[in-house]
Amino acid sequence: MANHKSALKRIRSNNKKRLLNRFQHKTARNAIRRLRDMTSKEEATKLFPVVVSLIDKLAKKNIIHANKASNLKSKLANHLASL
Repeated sequence: MANHKSALKRIRSNNKKRLLNRFQHKTARNAIRRLRDMTSKEEATKLFPVVVSLIDKLAKKNIIHANKASNLKSKLANHLASL
């Protein structure tokens, strides 16, 4: 167990950040899954900018790596083009 006041605060803040990161990452993954399951091009076209925005936010906050974000966006764009 931590002995210093600052270490206790760091533990608390890390837990809060961890939960927020998990929530944001899970939300983005669900949105990606929803987009991949779509068969209608019109609906997918509407959802695509929202999903890309979520991915960019994750990459900006270093929740996912920038290259992973680029790969995800590229694969989703290819999926959208193939519909």
